[in-house]
Amino acid sequence: MRAVLCSTFGGPEELHIGEIEEPKPADDEILIDVHAASVSFMDYLLVSGRYQMRPPTPFVPGTEGAGVVVAVGGKVTRFRPGDRVACGNWIGGFAERMVAKEWKSLRLPPDVDFEPAATIGHIYGTAHYALVEGAEAQRGETVFVTGAAGGVGLAAVDLARHLGLRVIAGVGSDDKALVRSYGACDVINYRREDLRARINSVTGGEGVDVCFDNIGGAVFEQMARLMKWGGRLMPIGFTSGQIPSIAMNLPLLKNYSIVGVFAGAWAEKFPEQAARINDTLMEWLADGKIRPHIDRVLPLDEVKQAMRAVADRTVQGRIVLKIR
Repeated sequence: MRAVLCSTFGGPEELHIGEIEEPKPADDEILIDVHAASVSFMDYLLVSGRYQMRPPTPFVPGTEGAGVVVAVGGKVTRFRPGDRVACGNWIGGFAERMVAKEWKSLRLPPDVDFEPAATIGHIYGTAHYALVEGAEAQRGETVFVTGAAGGVGLAAVDLARHLGLRVIAGVGSDDKALVRSYGACDVINYRREDLRARINSVTGGEGVDVCFDNIGGAVFEQMARLMKWGGRLMPIGFTSGQIPSIAMNLPLLKNYSIVGVFAGAWAEKFPEQAARINDTLMEWLADGKIRPHIDRVLPLDEVKQAMRAVADRTVQGRIVLKIR
């Protein structure tokens, strides 16, 4: 079968299309014909050798896909061949077929297309885990989302709106229309504007209840001084390339918490909870309560272009590869 192969950790330029053997599902796995696969910043980090884990090479990148079940393992009870599903795995999605754990897979409602379904698990799953499980955010609280036009950031804006939070979106460009259309009340360009002055202005000097930070570096360090009493400062990722450090007297003085968010590791530890959340998210997608933004759909052969766009941060929402 055709698949994207990463044979060396040299980034997008080293990827190539090749023929590999079809994977076989383990007892607790399903095998699907992949129709669409989402391209994430995590995928870019994996093929560049910059993620927390390094799969043995050669490997097929791709953390999320959607398609049709063609076979199931002996212990699988929730799915059967012919079911339309979305699923996740650490690798394997950029191929004509992929395997996934039963608990990492969810059935698609009849009116949900493969392309948006392929984007839900990682971005909305991360946003839900952070805001609901980690921050325990309450209706009416203020959340500041950095990297708000990207995949995870825009999902956090969308989900926060649905949960009744007041959303301040942080972006790195002047294109503010998209995040406003997803529910942001205020938008701050932290590359051009004084972040501290703007946060104080829009919150009346009180700071934010929750900071959902995708960026790290200087932005995180500034937000450590802009939290409300009892707030939750949440490192999600470090797309700036800089892992921040802060003085611990800052959370002490305002009794706020620093809550780490590694949604993938949490899902591995609590698979039943993760599966229930994914089912809820898919219901919300079918009902139009959340609406993943697809920047563009590209064929599998243009995977390098897709990865470059993700690396250059020129993507709003998600790029999806159409495989079938």
